Amino acid sequence: MLVVKDLTVSYQEVPVLANINVTFHSGKITGIIGPNGAGKSTLVKSILGLVKKQNGTISYNDQSIKTIQKQIAYVEQRKNLDLTFPISVFDVVLSGTYAKLGLFKNPGKLEKKQATNALEQVGLLELKNRQIGELSGGQLQRVFVARAIVQDAQVVILDEPFVGIDLQSERAIMDILHDWQQKGKTIIVVHHDLNKAPQYFDDLVILNHGIVDFGPTSAVYKPENIQQAFSADLSHVLFKNRQEDQTK
Repeated sequence: MLVVKDLTVSYQEVPVLANINVTFHSGKITGIIGPNGAGKSTLVKSILGLVKKQNGTISYNDQSIKTIQKQIAYVEQRKNLDLTFPISVFDVVLSGTYAKLGLFKNPGKLEKKQATNALEQVGLLELKNRQIGELSGGQLQRVFVARAIVQDAQVVILDEPFVGIDLQSERAIMDILHDWQQKGKTIIVVHHDLNKAPQYFDDLVILNHGIVDFGPTSAVYKPENIQQAFSADLSHVLFKNRQEDQTK
């Protein structure tokens, strides 16, 4: 399991996360939800070592997270990517093999076969020679999931992978997540669609600069937690709609 203990992160001395204690379990798909600016991306970037923490520890199976950095795959938000960069779909996926190759080693037949298989798995092999800026949002997200497949990491972190994508791509990505789940990987997903959280996640972290609640989704996805993290109005509308859907 991946354990975050007493984590505090500040930007320019303004706390973004305070005293975060949360556990992510292997073989589970864990969602992180919270309002804009709640610190969701900061939490995953802390796990990745991309932001400096003021306090706390992050461990995986009782080892410092630093010791398994090559065993973490990260699918970042699409808005942060430079889509003008002159790189093909195939080369993006192939780049997932670099960490295991080490310095001064080039991908060989095995790595290229792995990239080809990953593109087949996400249904995009026919687009392998396209420049990444030519893809739709859903296609692009599937490409970066294919890169994560090639990495074959034990921990996979996805930051809002379903924003602005088509339903076909969303289903394809969920199929991959379920496959990783069956393989016992630790899967962490920053998510924005509260309606789909109960459908998509085994465990749920509700965050608003601190932990509102975390645990099995069935236990923590409830009106009082949504009200505390977001607002009473959103909680009312969200759970009213759920009740209406369940009675249909």
